[in-house]
Amino acid sequence: MNYSEYIILESERLIFRQHVMADLDAFCAMEADPDVRRYVGGRPRPREEAERRFMEGALRPATNRMAMWATVLKSTGQYIGRCGVYPHFKNGGGVYEGEGALGLYIATEYWGRGYATEAGLAFVKFGFDELKFNKIVTAIDIRNDASVRVIEKLGFELVRTEVGEHRSFYHYALKKESRIKSQEPGKKEV
Repeated sequence: MNYSEYIILESERLIFRQHVMADLDAFCAMEADPDVRRYVGGRPRPREEAERRFMEGALRPATNRMAMWATVLKSTGQYIGRCGVYPHFKNGGGVYEGEGALGLYIATEYWGRGYATEAGLAFVKFGFDELKFNKIVTAIDIRNDASVRVIEKLGFELVRTEVGEHRSFYHYALKKESRIKSQEPGKKEV
């Protein structure tokens, strides 16, 4: 089935689009995968809970094109995860104006192929150029070395470490002016 009317963004190998009911099984499989969930929630989600999360979250219309989008291979149409930028929420409620948060979730069978980096590059560009963010942030479980490598490759800088009783996180940020400077002649491109 052609879902072209749902596409929000494309990269070289990936399409980012609104979730559709046909994504439910692949979404639930990721939520049940202990390797995917190890660093984002800590435990696999049972099917019923994953379905509820899909129906109440992934299927809801996004405002201002900020959401976690179905991430699909262009070559096959296969759902491989969800990636995107969404509002950067304050701890006490509300959002930080001009800021977004980056999320990259790829199914384990597609790890190690550069899809997270490709998606990250696409959403950093989208966030700064189209959504007009001044800063994009992300938080990563300190044990997740692969995600740390991806985020640092994208040019994000570590701003603080949050130490918790059961889990600890690195907090990264990429400011628009940092990205612009990195693209000046003679500089490394992000």
